[in-house]
Formats: sequence, structure tokens, C-alpha cells
Amino acid sequence: MLLTSAVRSAATAPGLARRAASTIALKYSKAVYGAALAKSPQTLTKVHADLVNVSNSISTQPEISSFLSNPTLSSTERNAALSQFFTKLEATKKEPVSEITKNLLTVLSENGRLGETQGVIEGFNELVAQYRGELDVIVTSATPLAKDILARIETSLKQSQAGQSAKILKITNKVNPSVLGGIIVDFGDKTIDLSVQSRVTKLNNVLQQSV
Repeated sequence: MLLTSAVRSAATAPGLARRAASTIALKYSKAVYGAALAKSPQTLTKVHADLVNVSNSISTQPEISSFLSNPTLSSTERNAALSQFFTKLEATKKEPVSEITKNLLTVLSENGRLGETQGVIEGFNELVAQYRGELDVIVTSATPLAKDILARIETSLKQSQAGQSAKILKITNKVNPSVLGGIIVDFGDKTIDLSVQSRVTKLNNVLQQSV
């Protein structure tokens, strides 16, 4: 299969910046990205849409998440569950799932790696964003940020080297009370930690070293 051979060749490719995905997941990300783009940009767009639907299903349907993370299922049980999953996706979107998408999940199943699915999708989405010239920026704060603050952050990022090289800048504000205050900005392989939690951690480290 095209994807299977691509997985092998992608094993030695340079790593992606996405820290949430494992090295193994990124290997599959590169493989499915390469397989889709090798066919056509339209195929890449289709696979991207498929994987968005898969990711949404995992996030909103506990039975899907449970199935993917269950290592005790037999090969026959996994194949049957995947077939049902594909049928459900096609019924929901009223269009067929790409063979490359089916191939990806089948290979993950055969290799006992279905638990890596979300990481694979994250890595794939990053590759697609790079291909399209998009820069995804995650701004994490203790409470939702006002639009004018996000606009100022966007203006500053556009003046950075990464921002200037991007065609599209996409900013997402995530709320995490544990940051206590300030913000954490993640973009590309960079993290700018301006949170109170970061300062407290640094202070604790200094105090421990002084004892």
C-alpha cells in the first residue's frame, strides 16, 4: 500500500515542531501527508477534511475514543469497528471517506497504533498549515482575553520573522486557570511564557538552589 511504504520512508525525515504528538505519531503524519499530496492538492484537502471529522468524532463520541484506546481488541474486532466508523462518517457527511484516510486508520490498527490517532492528526494538520502558509498561534490565558489585546498580540507577531513568512496568521485563545495570570504564546516551535505560574516556578527553583 502507498501509505505503508511512505511510513517506512518517513521514519528518517526531519521532526515536526508539534510537541503534543509522539515521534511515532509524527512518522505517520508525514506519511499520510506525503501520500495525499503526491496524488493532488485536492486529495490533500479531502484527507484534511476527513481527519477533521475523525478528530471531532473522537472528541465528541466517547465510544470512538474508547475503541481507539482499547489495546485488548482483536484484529477482527478492530477491523469491524473501523468499518462501522467509516460508514458512520460517510452517512454524517454524505460523501465517501478518502481511501488514503481509510488506509491510514487501517495501518494504525494493524500496527497497534490506533491510540496515536489524535497525535497523527495534529502532526498532519501542522504540515497542511505549513503547506498553505498558515501560522497557528495558541494564546493561553487564565481568563478569556479581550479582542483588543488579541489584536495587539497579532500585530506584534506579524512583525516577527515567523509572522512575516506566514501568509495567514490564525490566533486561538485557550483558557487555562492554572497559568494564574499573564499569557503563554505558542507558535511554530516557539513558546513565550509570560505567565505568573512561570515566574513562581522560577522563583521556587532559585529558592531551592539557595537552601
